[in-house]
Amino acid sequence: MKNTQIFKRDFTMVVIGQIISLFGNAILRFALPLYLLRETDSSSLFGAVTACSFIPMVIFSFLGGVIADRVNKRNIMVALDFFTAIIIVVFYFALGQIPLVPLMIVMLMLLYGISGAYQPSVQASIPLLVDYEALAKGNAIINMVSTLSNLLGPAIGGVLFGAFGLTPILVISIVCFIISAIMEIFIHIPYQKRDKGKGIFATVRNDLIESFYFVKREKPIFLSVVGILAIFNLVLSAAMIVGIPVMVVQVLGMSDADLGIAQGALGLGGLIGGLLAGTSTQKLKIRYNYIYLLICSSTALIMGISLMSAIPTSIGFWLITIMSFVTMCVSTMFTISIFTVVQQQTPIHLLGKVMATIIAVSSCFQPIGQAIYGELFENLETISWVIMVGAAIVSFGVSILSKRIFYRLEKGE
Repeated sequence: MKNTQIFKRDFTMVVIGQIISLFGNAILRFALPLYLLRETDSSSLFGAVTACSFIPMVIFSFLGGVIADRVNKRNIMVALDFFTAIIIVVFYFALGQIPLVPLMIVMLMLLYGISGAYQPSVQASIPLLVDYEALAKGNAIINMVSTLSNLLGPAIGGVLFGAFGLTPILVISIVCFIISAIMEIFIHIPYQKRDKGKGIFATVRNDLIESFYFVKREKPIFLSVVGILAIFNLVLSAAMIVGIPVMVVQVLGMSDADLGIAQGALGLGGLIGGLLAGTSTQKLKIRYNYIYLLICSSTALIMGISLMSAIPTSIGFWLITIMSFVTMCVSTMFTISIFTVVQQQTPIHLLGKVMATIIAVSSCFQPIGQAIYGELFENLETISWVIMVGAAIVSFGVSILSKRIFYRLEKGE
């Protein structure tokens, strides 16, 4: 019987490096938007800034996918972790010297842009470091690492931010990225040098065309999946990203530590979802993925109900926190199943580009949604429950429409 041990040396080091790096990222991405929201007290500005920050992630996901297929993936991880540490140092010294809003926009755009370029390398390295039979488990572990960081980051960040402000969070993040980069230097990821072509822009264009034609001719169902994901990100994911901080801090008037608990519940849900996906790889059926989306729609509906005036504030907070846990648990199982199928059905030399394209295109409507929800929460604060209930209703419809698409994906069309 073939050895399918998953925790081999290099994969283990990737996992450890991800734990450290993503924790630094999570604590920073929790603190910076909260700092902006506290300083400006404007949900519309909060939504606009977070929307702007997502745009580079979409753009650089394409570039990151191309680079991941042509450059040693380890070198990409090392370089981006070191670069992230440097820009945090620059941000620290610029804080107070440059107007807050443009500084925050630039900083968040850089962070999300780096994340967009970074993740295709991680996702494309998994099939090179684990056996085919263990691919779903490998994806589950990487997702669990991400969600564990999202659990610890907000929980610790909420306490530190409430007690000491932003400075210790910046210091911790710098240390995390430096340690992660140093560790990643010693990882070996199989790599075969490819012709770089006539130039970076020509290379990007040609590689993306190659990826597009593969999807169009061999896997047109991928386009339908991307469409469903894009609509869901526009309608529901954006509502959660903007809505949870605004609902907890502004609508319910809870503390920074309480927001850390609510967002920590997202991380805990992702961790449990990763465990469930990793231990039931044979039971995950893509055809039933629409049920995951239905559950997420239901959690948004309950969040909306929790904001109604008849619901006590404390009960509303815990309903939002519990629903955050359920949402992330289910969405993590959904993401792992989608990524695993794409990895299984895509040639290795196209994997980075195809993964990046799916992530980027499905996320491209999310910034639009974030900006819209920022305005909605700003102008409808007294009846903010309407926003989440409306998002839930639309999401229910999208979930039902996705049923046939996931059935076709499972068949390998």
